Amino acid sequence: MAILEVLHIPDNRLRKKAIPISDIDDSVRELASNMLETMYAENGIGLAATQVNVQKRLVVIDLSTENTDAKVLVNPEILSFSGSEEMQEGCLSVPDVFDTVIRSEIITVRFQNLDGETIEETVDGLYAVCIQHEIDHLNGKLFIDYLSPLKRNRIFKKFEKLEKFQTRDS
Repeated sequence: MAILEVLHIPDNRLRKKAIPISDIDDSVRELASNMLETMYAENGIGLAATQVNVQKRLVVIDLSTENTDAKVLVNPEILSFSGSEEMQEGCLSVPDVFDTVIRSEIITVRFQNLDGETIEETVDGLYAVCIQHEIDHLNGKLFIDYLSPLKRNRIFKKFEKLEKFQTRDS
């Protein structure tokens, strides 16, 4: 297993759309394993392949505090949305930024597991929010896109300054 580099804004690669995975083979399983290790190392609860510069429709999630309930979603798609709820969100690609986002409260999602089995489930709460957040990544969208233009611009300017500072010092 390996820890992968997580892309941070303003990196434009985060805006690329992921393509479906046609064959769940050992390379996909290895990618999922590396993504889980990366997510755990970064203290995250979800990670999309696009965040590690792999344009495949693959998401890993673990909401447990002990990192014992890993879920791998291959080619996830949301079939239905209902209700709405506000929840504080953060993102490994936008470190140390948290804000309230309105998402659907209940979703029905279909995906494949690493054995190629198709699973369809209706979920709510943090799991539903996390799935929506990670599928947004697969579609080139970030949680800050839900914020006001003023907030979003402030966040981008902060990270652009940080990137210039880091580039200058290296």
